Amino acid sequence: MDLLKQIAFRLLAIPITLLIITAALYGIIMLAPAEERAALYLPPRLPSTLDENEFQQVMDRLIAEHGLDDPYPVQYVRWLGELLRGDWGWSPTFNEDVLVLLKRRLPVTAELTLYSVLVLIPMALISGVLAGWRAYSPLDRGFRMSAFIATSIPPFVLGLFLLSIFYVGLNWFPPGRTGIYTLTLSTSDFRTITGFLTIDGILNGRPDVVADAFRRLVLPVFTLSLLYWATISRVTRVAMIEEKNKEYMLAARAKGLKDRHLEWRHAFRNAAIPAFSAMVLSAAGLVTGVYVIEVVFNFNGLSELVTQGFFVSPDAPLVMGFAIFSVLLVLPIMLVFDLLRTFIDPRLREEGVDI
Repeated sequence: MDLLKQIAFRLLAIPITLLIITAALYGIIMLAPAEERAALYLPPRLPSTLDENEFQQVMDRLIAEHGLDDPYPVQYVRWLGELLRGDWGWSPTFNEDVLVLLKRRLPVTAELTLYSVLVLIPMALISGVLAGWRAYSPLDRGFRMSAFIATSIPPFVLGLFLLSIFYVGLNWFPPGRTGIYTLTLSTSDFRTITGFLTIDGILNGRPDVVADAFRRLVLPVFTLSLLYWATISRVTRVAMIEEKNKEYMLAARAKGLKDRHLEWRHAFRNAAIPAFSAMVLSAAGLVTGVYVIEVVFNFNGLSELVTQGFFVSPDAPLVMGFAIFSVLLVLPIMLVFDLLRTFIDPRLREEGVDI
């Protein structure tokens, strides 16, 4: 029952967090004058065709139609209602509804993030446990050197370096998501079910597509995971060293329990708790990091949308939709890590514990 209460509490916290974040985001938009926000509704070439009086009349009409001079609470509630109804605005850059654009690009980003998490968690836990239990051994020294290098190299630099070796030099792992399958997948009877090429390829009976999709995921997944692997595995290592020297471990050794049993049955369970806490804190960085990796490895996911919306032409609806969509990606990842932490540590399930 305590675990169910904790799950209910965290699920309830998601909409509250969304309300706070969306209120802050819309408050930033409200800092701009009503005339500047009304200009976002104008076609790009229209202002040059109007004289000053006609332009002002158009601006006044837009402000009145969209209620841009209403008080902040009124505008925020109206905007939030439109979001809940699925009206996220219109993107003049892509000439398409914002929500449709985001939903179409989401599987690319989600697939890359999912496999990075699946690689990151076991790799960080196992390496941190092995290094911490064998502290100051050659294995631990090699681990600390690797973690130092991983945290010292920016991900985009590492990505370019790996591309120069494994694509340009060896032609093992090409960039891009589909490559030669771009045309064949769109013109054949290949059905898009989940949007994940690795899964849709299995469902369509196309092992060649699955193999190619995994081949193209190797470098971006490794690049995205490496920095967070170093952070989380370091936390795990320190926790393992602390657990190894506690009195209950000394008592267990005195009873004749084997080191491998102590390492994985006792010390690992306790050391995993701070590791999952570090994962919760790294969730936002993981999602924002995936956008950089998409640009480096030419994965046309959500990052391409925000790049166009920020730098090519100002597109406020697209940028706002991207920001909200990013929050919706971060919160479930944080929820999963937090629930895993609660499941591992029974103390966090006790009533009255402040998490």
